[in-house]
Amino acid sequence: MNIKKLLDIVLTSLNEGKAIDVDLYDVKKLTSMSDYILIASGRSRRQVSALADKLIQTVKENKFETLGVEGKNEGEWVLVDLGDIIVHIMHPSSREYYQLEKLWGK
Repeated sequence: MNIKKLLDIVLTSLNEGKAIDVDLYDVKKLTSMSDYILIASGRSRRQVSALADKLIQTVKENKFETLGVEGKNEGEWVLVDLGDIIVHIMHPSSREYYQLEKLWGK
């Protein structure tokens, strides 16, 4: 798998969907679960779900595999597991509450 290509696909998809506050963390040296953690926000629950749907569709169209998706129906916090990249798409209130950035160095 070409992780740089997948990363570009993910960032492009989120940018096209108008995600806000996109943060990317290289966590290769911190954990064995993935190489990158990406955290982004949508302005509403509907946008959070739509960003996740678009990401999953775009990844599939580019012949990459989505290993798992959690939370898409609720729209507060959607986790998309792409193997070497874990994507968290969050509503701003959930993102502020959980402060995942503090886990990865910000």
